[in-house]
Amino acid sequence: MELDGEPWRGLYEYVGIDTNNRAEYAALVRALEYALERGFRKIRVYSDSELLVRQIRGEYQVKNPGLLELYRKSVQLIQRFEQFSISHVPREQNRQADKLANKALDLRASGEETY
Repeated sequence: MELDGEPWRGLYEYVGIDTNNRAEYAALVRALEYALERGFRKIRVYSDSELLVRQIRGEYQVKNPGLLELYRKSVQLIQRFEQFSISHVPREQNRQADKLANKALDLRASGEETY
């Protein structure tokens, strides 16, 4: 994230043992909350989860009951932004996110990195 020339920040958070799709949604919710808490009004999200991106865009329905609550929470948070966009990036182009996810798994902790 960047605001007024501030460095990019990466968040990591240990979510326990869960499905990959639920972890992707938990990450989206946390990132949206973080941005709103810090006064962001416009946000661009990049995710290597094609499922999440297509569901958030309304291209796919959310049929999994385990994702529905997180999806709804995401939509509620998204509505609080003046501008929102979400794009899919291939996993091989999202190495920094993989590093942060692995750090959370290794440390079983949450935190923030600046880069």
